[in-house]
Amino acid sequence: MKFRTVAIVARRRRQDIVQTVLSIENTLKKHNVKVIFEDDTEAFLNQTSTRKTLARSKLAGACDLVVVVGGDGSLLGVARDLAEAQLPLLGVNRGGLGFLAGVSPDNLESELEDILYGSFASEDHFLLHAQVVRDGEVIAESTALNDVVVHPGSMAHMMEFRLSVNSKFVYDQRSEGVIVASPTGSTAYSLSAGGPIMHPSLDAIVIVPMFPHTLTSRPLVVRGDAHIEVEVLAAPKTAPRVNWDSQVNTRLRRGDVVKISKYAQPLTLLYPTGYDYFESCRSKLDWASRLSRRPE
Repeated sequence: MKFRTVAIVARRRRQDIVQTVLSIENTLKKHNVKVIFEDDTEAFLNQTSTRKTLARSKLAGACDLVVVVGGDGSLLGVARDLAEAQLPLLGVNRGGLGFLAGVSPDNLESELEDILYGSFASEDHFLLHAQVVRDGEVIAESTALNDVVVHPGSMAHMMEFRLSVNSKFVYDQRSEGVIVASPTGSTAYSLSAGGPIMHPSLDAIVIVPMFPHTLTSRPLVVRGDAHIEVEVLAAPKTAPRVNWDSQVNTRLRRGDVVKISKYAQPLTLLYPTGYDYFESCRSKLDWASRLSRRPE
């Protein structure tokens, strides 16, 4: 047995989520695996039980695998909260596209059993870490698995910012903000803004301007160990903000500097054996759907 203690975390409270969580619990118990529920997850099961529960922050050290039920948003939240713990995560997709959640509810029992006994694929994904520095003091910081976004705080408004990489001036720009994304996040907000798709194994960061007031500004890919700074120069009609994975945000002022770099600890995501990143892109991004067959 590869994993002997497994924690279950679920964010959404729909009935199909409840059924999937109970199915996971039954499969784990059938194989004599100890089960720990995140306390918020167990609370919405609406069943009287003696299940062991812990707050999410206490899962580190108490289990050797975390199963996350939901969409990619659920995985993003757990990844940030447990970034330091270096616990592998397994996503069971009950959301939309599910780029990160590799297990389908239709094959849940068989795929989960294989993974418990060590038959799986794994990928290491690095996170971003961003600090907001105001007058020389760090006023906010967080990690992000997908992206860090600096924006005006209101749609259809412009802001001005200065971009620097490794203390080298890149440009001053007037636009609706900028997305700084990891390879994992290249298929999220960055993709919709015109950024490139980057394989998760790449050690690189992409910087994508949003609707820049110029015809020559394009996405910029830099080394994974780059130190990126975005300084707010002006946002006269709005209250600019920085978002981490579109789930955590902080209000910015003129002169604030958002410092972004790779986070020290990688995140390990598990997938069923045979997982193929490019097949995932084909199915979820509808690549070549009009072709009748693959080339010979």
